[in-house]
Amino acid sequence: MIIREKQEEPSFDVVLPPSKHGFGAVLSATKASASLPQAGDEFDFYRSFPGFQEFCESQGDKLLHFMSQIMQVHGCRSHLRDRNKLTGLEERFDLIVDSNDVILERVGILLDEADGVNRSQQPVMPAGFQPPKIVVSSWNRKGSGSGSRSEMFRLLHAKNVARPQLKFKEKVDNSNTPFIPKIFIKPNAVKPLPSYFTNKQIRKERPEDLDVPAALADLIHQQRTQEHVEDMFAHPYQYELDHLLLPESLLSKPEVQMYRPMDESNFSFIDTLEDLVALNEKLCKLSEFAVDLEHHSYRSFLGITSLMQISTREEDFIIDTLELRSELYILNEAFTDPAIVKVFHGADSDIEWLQRDFGLYVVRLFDTHQASRALNLARHSLDHLLTHFCNVGSDKRYQLADWRIRPLPDEMVQYARTDTHYLLYIYDCVRAQLLDFNHGQPGLLQSVWNKSKDISLKKYMKPIYTEESYLEVQRKQKRSFNTQQLTAFRLLFAWRDKLARQEDESTGYVLPTHMMIKISEELPKEPQGIIACCNPVPPLVRQQVNALHLLVQQAREMPLLKPEVTLFGPHDTSRVSESDHHPFSHNMDVDVQKTSVLMAEAKITLFESICMQCRGLIILKDEDSLPVAQMKARRIIESFENPFRMYLPSSDVHVNKNAKFDPSSKIFEISKRWKLQSIEQQQKELEAKKKAKEEAKQLAKKVAGNWVYLESAKGGAKKRERVPSEVGESTPKPSKKLMTPAEKPQKTEPPPEESFKPFDYSQSDLKVFAGNKSKDNTQFDPNRQAHDFKKKKFGRGQKSNLGAGGRSMSYMAGKSDRGFRHNWPKR
Repeated sequence: MIIREKQEEPSFDVVLPPSKHGFGAVLSATKASASLPQAGDEFDFYRSFPGFQEFCESQGDKLLHFMSQIMQVHGCRSHLRDRNKLTGLEERFDLIVDSNDVILERVGILLDEADGVNRSQQPVMPAGFQPPKIVVSSWNRKGSGSGSRSEMFRLLHAKNVARPQLKFKEKVDNSNTPFIPKIFIKPNAVKPLPSYFTNKQIRKERPEDLDVPAALADLIHQQRTQEHVEDMFAHPYQYELDHLLLPESLLSKPEVQMYRPMDESNFSFIDTLEDLVALNEKLCKLSEFAVDLEHHSYRSFLGITSLMQISTREEDFIIDTLELRSELYILNEAFTDPAIVKVFHGADSDIEWLQRDFGLYVVRLFDTHQASRALNLARHSLDHLLTHFCNVGSDKRYQLADWRIRPLPDEMVQYARTDTHYLLYIYDCVRAQLLDFNHGQPGLLQSVWNKSKDISLKKYMKPIYTEESYLEVQRKQKRSFNTQQLTAFRLLFAWRDKLARQEDESTGYVLPTHMMIKISEELPKEPQGIIACCNPVPPLVRQQVNALHLLVQQAREMPLLKPEVTLFGPHDTSRVSESDHHPFSHNMDVDVQKTSVLMAEAKITLFESICMQCRGLIILKDEDSLPVAQMKARRIIESFENPFRMYLPSSDVHVNKNAKFDPSSKIFEISKRWKLQSIEQQQKELEAKKKAKEEAKQLAKKVAGNWVYLESAKGGAKKRERVPSEVGESTPKPSKKLMTPAEKPQKTEPPPEESFKPFDYSQSDLKVFAGNKSKDNTQFDPNRQAHDFKKKKFGRGQKSNLGAGGRSMSYMAGKSDRGFRHNWPKR
């Protein structure tokens, strides 16, 4: 046995001693290098001796020679000795680093081969396809534990797949028209299918339309479809789903049936019409089955459903939907039967894909994704449900695979079966937990059934291109573009949509959005600049680069205005044109329907009548009835500025000079219109002010008067009399200085017969007007007469009540006390 082991593994006797010898040599060399003088003063000291210097140079040459030989063996550059003295050190260091990388890479390959992993061996793939790429990164690492090597996910793609759209009997409709359902037979119908869908096949075969020109055929088609507009876009099973009743058996706690192991379950791949009919007969006899779809959207404008998986309690089926695309309507008999439960996971997109590609509709749907949300699980993905309920780890290596590949590799078939094989068992588990979670009451389970029914009522809507479609994409990117950049983005978006519909490619394949934004921001002047903005360059961009260049040039010819801010809310008026609310256009009629946001005029209604009179919008029929107070209020309100003026757009917006003075530009028209309107508005305001002044003068002649003070004959007191003012004078403010008879106007009209007679205060009871007794003041008081009067009236022992609670405002006979020194504050 010992001899036999040595014969099987002769390399150990040969390799082991050299490895021990090499390890000892490396160890001794390491110890010797550690005893060498360190860099710095110690090394410089030994370097000063000629013997030590010659020894170092000779040993250095030997080491360089040995390193060159090792590098030559591994195929690396090895010219280490013939180098320039100035840059030789850096070049040698780079050569050593490159050589180390090559040598260590080879060591890693040899270690992998020793572990049984042959990295040079290519995987076995179907003929005509490229081998899969192994993307080494941290995000796709699986099972990175201490005991096992980490496994990488593989992104399986194929460049040379024949386009399945070429084999379709019914060509894909990428036109910019709404989607019309494909159904023409309605199994399990409570309400019959409209005549439009039943006669659709007959209309397609009408021979009279073959010789009609294309434009006339479209007109005839529009006339026909106008009669059935409501039927065309309605859900065919809307009535059945609205009147769908839920039996008690689906609201009670189920018996959980364990799934069969996948190895023990039968599997069938269906790609012929006979097998599809047999499958439909099997499904119609069941009470529930699970469904899932595999979709491809990169090399198709609308997308293609590439595979359908159906699982029962005993069998798994995979249907080639690319081959049987036009015959899958047969499954409507089982899919629309309300007695059969169809279990999906995340059916929002699946329902739309079934309608778009096959004309299939689902009645009695149960979505395990909605059940997972109702249970408040940690995650709601199918991968988490498989781990949580079945303790099965799903293999997601082919999640991003190209499902158009035919024939399907066994690994992709196994992955597709996993999506539906365990779904019926999960359906039983979540129903039981929903009842337990709600203490046996069916309310929570009922809500999951209702949400699933709402999903089955969804209708597929084809993407329709409009002139404002680009705004939604631009708003999601949250980029601020000027007029040139926004024009380029709009033109590129229209070009991408048109080419994608013609070539039946996705918009991401024609020109990705981030590349389109890059081109719009840079606005390259040459076609090479467009190529430089794309990395990698899409094939259709390289073919149509001249057309793209013309679009960019067209955008560069636009006048450069301020950036247009995206509208983020209903109160954001940044996108409203300034001509709609310019400061000089108060009387302009704004078309509310043309504005893109809801606008309301700021209005204060407290003094509405006065404001309207002041603005000249309401003309009083009887101007004589306007009192003096309202005239003063008019002048006060006219002196105020509009407090909302600060929120209006400024008129000094920076505009390009070429756009401002170019008569063909829009900004020239707007500025010219604003200028004319401002001049006209200023003239109207001047005329209104002149008219207001004339009205005020005329009113002052009739109503206003001046108050003058006249001296009374009794006791030297002064009385007030009302004297009309001169013609043309406005009402002056009352002067503090009393007017003397000499200062009266020379031309005065006689007072009216019934003149004003003031009350004689000398005959009144002055006890009512009594005040506090003033203290004696040693200073000279020119108003001594008034104080003497108080002393005589009240006596020394009485006190006045005027100071008890504020000074009296009654009129006292005699001179006024205002401004006299005894009332001044003491210093």
